[in-house]
Amino acid sequence: MAKMMEPRFKLSRRLGVNVYGHPKAMNRASNEFYRGSRKLSNYGIQLLEKQKLRAYYGVLERQFRGYVAKAMKSNKIAGEALIQLLECRLDNMVYRMGFGKSIREARQMVNHGHILVNGNKVDIPSYGIKIGDIISLREKSKRVEKFVTQFIDSGQAQFSYIEKNLETLTGTLTTLPNRDLVPIEVNEQLVIEFYSRR
Repeated sequence: MAKMMEPRFKLSRRLGVNVYGHPKAMNRASNEFYRGSRKLSNYGIQLLEKQKLRAYYGVLERQFRGYVAKAMKSNKIAGEALIQLLECRLDNMVYRMGFGKSIREARQMVNHGHILVNGNKVDIPSYGIKIGDIISLREKSKRVEKFVTQFIDSGQAQFSYIEKNLETLTGTLTTLPNRDLVPIEVNEQLVIEFYSRR
């Protein structure tokens, strides 16, 4: 499976935002490495925003272009539609619900068959979660103390579009996420403009 393999902290420093949410990711950050510290053309600014958004969700270029195309065809504002498509990926939902400590760990959990959606095993990280879908650990995976502890220790859902049940170890997408509730620092409209000019 193709995936982003670039060093996480180095990428965060270059993009100027903590795309992985790790507390130490920006410790050695300086303008020397940050691309945005230089005067950029409009194209350069759009490119930087696109790279940020891809990095947040760990999506490669070809798949990312597919998300953009789908968002641009939707009847919603293209930028918001793009964020919703990415936010509702299974690997991201597993991460947001607290099963995994990072997007990479969540993706690995999905790939290894630890995750169920509505009681069925789904091992495709890009699987799109819909409103009402219930995400849970496979019965055998509930014996992995790390997964259970991470889910419980992360507490109740930190996002209003997610509902967690700490007793049954399940999480549910209750509504599509509004843009202002998604904790990422990116201008998604510039991403749409980047692809629109092609």
